[in-house]
Amino acid sequence: MNPTALEVDYLIIGAGAMGMAFADTLVAETDATVAIVDRYDQPGGHWTVAYPFVRLHQPSAFYGVNSIELGSGAVDQDGWNAGMHELASAGEILTYLDQVMRRTLLPTGRVSYFPKSCYDGPDPQRPDVHRFHSTVSGAEFEVTVKRRTVDATYMNVTVPAMVAPTYEVAPGVRLITPNQLPALQHQPSHYTVVGAGKTGIDACLWLLSRGTDPADITWIMPRDSWLLDRANLQPGNSDGETEAARREAVAGADTIQELFTRLEDRGLLLRLSPDVEPTAYRCATVARAELDQLRRIGDIVRHGRVKRIDETAVELDQATIPAQAGTLYIDCTADGLERRPKVPVFDRARITLQAVIPCQQVFSAAVTAHVEASYADDDTKNALCAPSQHPDSALDWIRSFGDIQERIVQWTADPALVEWLRTCRLLGRRLPELSPEQRTALLPVFQAQKLKLEDLLHQAPRAPRSPTSRPGHSSPWPA
Repeated sequence: MNPTALEVDYLIIGAGAMGMAFADTLVAETDATVAIVDRYDQPGGHWTVAYPFVRLHQPSAFYGVNSIELGSGAVDQDGWNAGMHELASAGEILTYLDQVMRRTLLPTGRVSYFPKSCYDGPDPQRPDVHRFHSTVSGAEFEVTVKRRTVDATYMNVTVPAMVAPTYEVAPGVRLITPNQLPALQHQPSHYTVVGAGKTGIDACLWLLSRGTDPADITWIMPRDSWLLDRANLQPGNSDGETEAARREAVAGADTIQELFTRLEDRGLLLRLSPDVEPTAYRCATVARAELDQLRRIGDIVRHGRVKRIDETAVELDQATIPAQAGTLYIDCTADGLERRPKVPVFDRARITLQAVIPCQQVFSAAVTAHVEASYADDDTKNALCAPSQHPDSALDWIRSFGDIQERIVQWTADPALVEWLRTCRLLGRRLPELSPEQRTALLPVFQAQKLKLEDLLHQAPRAPRSPTSRPGHSSPWPA
């Protein structure tokens, strides 16, 4: 069977949220033709296999694609998110992205969509020709790409249903992913949640919301994390006050510990236990009512990561604890915010989508598409869209804040870009309206802030980082 020949300006690999946000902006701002290849049966990437009770941790208004708002803009009237803007569920996100594809992108006549298809890579002899095949029919395709191929899979977002746990689980131990929780038919004698990230928080809150006695929950927490207060991240909030508070906290701190004390005192960061100093920061966002619920769980195990679970004991990095008979273990250890190596976003015939603002992937994809459409050379594009790694440690709050300051300095120097950013609902913040004189006056402030952040980071002991890539993951790009 001869492969079907196609010719497009852009080939996008991956129809997850980042791929869709990039395609939406590119199609809206150019006359480009686009082919989108995706391994799943519908747009949404990891959302298609996420646990059914998952919701965004940030308001729906800041998520999705730039041209169409996600949700209705409603404010929740009850529950632990009451008084704040709605948080879309996985089902709402999938329906929304499917409608974006079918009602916005495909009707242009310039977008072709190939679900349940596997990208096979570029032709070794013809670098502008790329191959993929349908995993259902086996049909093969050759795509001549006139401009660029876009890797929308590089961030490697994973949820527990996609990967096996990295620890050993002995026969007879009952371990499930959060996906299986809603299907439970019988109450186990005890629940143990393994993992302290966003998924672990969601699993604990789901159990508590279903009336589970907190005494029946054990939470294995390898590291405590600094958390963001969702009340500070609402549409219509003035980010200027929050940004000023962050800068004031940095400027007034002489040590790292003092910095985090000042951030906590100003309500910019929260922690689970007042007597435990967090060592992690991963952009997890909570409402204070949710935090109050989580604090009802008294049995929190802080002895590092799990190494092995059997019917009598749980072996961790720093201790072995007895296992309660009949325990149901809930694996929440998949790394949804994997710390990937930074690579150039724009690199000759390819674009590699990455976070430009830490933890704001869909905005980052949209601004990358706008920059691709609006600027001529890759040096300029890469300067405007320098990637920022997902934060992991508490020190990464400092690095992330520094990255945000760098972007503000760069972006506010370009009036056309500032105008676009003010129309981009995905940014979730308002760039300051600065005259050239005001910007010039602020540059020394930003420079002093940068030096202060570097000074604080130099105080920290240097420890080797763990590998940034998950075993078994490979980029679609050849080495």
